[in-house]
Amino acid sequence: METVTRDKLVSDVKDVLDDVEQLMRQAAAAGGQQATELRNRAADALVKAQDKLDSLQRGAVRATRDAAETADQWVRDNPWGSVGVAAAIGLLIGVLVGRR
Repeated sequence: METVTRDKLVSDVKDVLDDVEQLMRQAAAAGGQQATELRNRAADALVKAQDKLDSLQRGAVRATRDAAETADQWVRDNPWGSVGVAAAIGLLIGVLVGRR
């Protein structure tokens, strides 16, 4: 699910940037009131993209915080299990490093 969100975000940002680039080209070719309108539309598109990025960032921070709290609670509830998992990971890393 995280990959889908990341892929969608990248796609959305590319779309917004393409739209802004097109609007800026049109504004450069246009004059007067039309140029002002196109620049305003480009600015609005950038604000919407920033809002979307901010929303996704808040969601990612919230999910990370929730995962950290869950892990912390598991470690507090299972201290010896935590020591065992840490020892197993240390042993695995030692074996892998020792093979080099």
